[in-house]
Amino acid sequence: MLSLVIDTLLIAVVTIVAGATLIARIPSHWWWLRACEFPRVQIGLIGLFCALASPLASDSLTLWIATAGLVVFAIQAFYVLPWTPLWPVQVMAAKGDAPERCLTLLIANVLTPNRRSDDLLEIIAERDPDMVLTLESDQWWGDKLDAGLADGYPHAVRVPLDNLYGMHLYSRRPLIDTEVKWLIQDDIPSIHCEVELESGDHIRFRALHPRPPAPSESEESLWRDAELSLVAEEIHQNPVPTLVAGDLNDVAWSRSTRLFCRVSGMLDLRRGRGMFSSFHAGYPFLRWPLDHVFVSEHFTLAKMDRLRAFGSDHFPILATVCYRPSRADEHDTPDADNEEHHDARETVEEAKERDQSS
Repeated sequence: MLSLVIDTLLIAVVTIVAGATLIARIPSHWWWLRACEFPRVQIGLIGLFCALASPLASDSLTLWIATAGLVVFAIQAFYVLPWTPLWPVQVMAAKGDAPERCLTLLIANVLTPNRRSDDLLEIIAERDPDMVLTLESDQWWGDKLDAGLADGYPHAVRVPLDNLYGMHLYSRRPLIDTEVKWLIQDDIPSIHCEVELESGDHIRFRALHPRPPAPSESEESLWRDAELSLVAEEIHQNPVPTLVAGDLNDVAWSRSTRLFCRVSGMLDLRRGRGMFSSFHAGYPFLRWPLDHVFVSEHFTLAKMDRLRAFGSDHFPILATVCYRPSRADEHDTPDADNEEHHDARETVEEAKERDQSS
């Protein structure tokens, strides 16, 4: 009886993870298909567990379960290994770069109902970033942030919303030509501006928080994918020194994020350094990297940290990047082919033609 239970359990588990692995490869916008891209680490570890536990199964099933489990583990590892220290870094490390050409950015999805603003302000005071970007910040959060940051951060862009897509940007450095855009959906804002570094150099900054593919948000990933594709094409058309940051509601290894990097030519600070999984702060086994900072080839990385929790379901992310255009040729910049550019433009066109309520 025990043998039958073990056989049934292992067959069921390995079949589920193998199915999820295959489903994630289907090119579709449906949320339940795209969701399978998120837990690749967890799926891979479960596959490895099945392989290790296969000797407990009946002799006739041991080889099948072990093989299936190892194949699942290998496929998932193929996707996530670039976001571990086992892989070469994509953004070169800073080497004694002049501090006046460096910029420290803190990103925090505050979780609108969360009211632990003092904890976040304490983290900001400790880390002393040059810029603070908050997501999901409504008017209540905006008032608390204004009160705590007004003296040290004279430049700000405020978009308080009650729909979980509000955002606030605070900066010590001057913000130039600031603009709030509604790129794909008329209730999802993004912030676009230039930042003047202490050195006098200007860099382009874009803050994003597209809608996720989830039952409570959208049945499809189309809106998120289109926003990322639109920004990627804009960067490709105007390849100036650029930072893109925010909660992209997408993992670093997903089809859409990788396409964003290839089309835009942007580099991922995480690659070769670690996952810095920012969500979910409350469940250690269910975590993946959703909050991102991407840079053009003009930058090096001085520091990146995942900071402590403050009541949100996201951890804050801190990154210090340095503007070093002379080292641009040290980077292996991703590049999209004509078909990928076509796919990106097609996704944008489809989203703009569709009924936004879907």
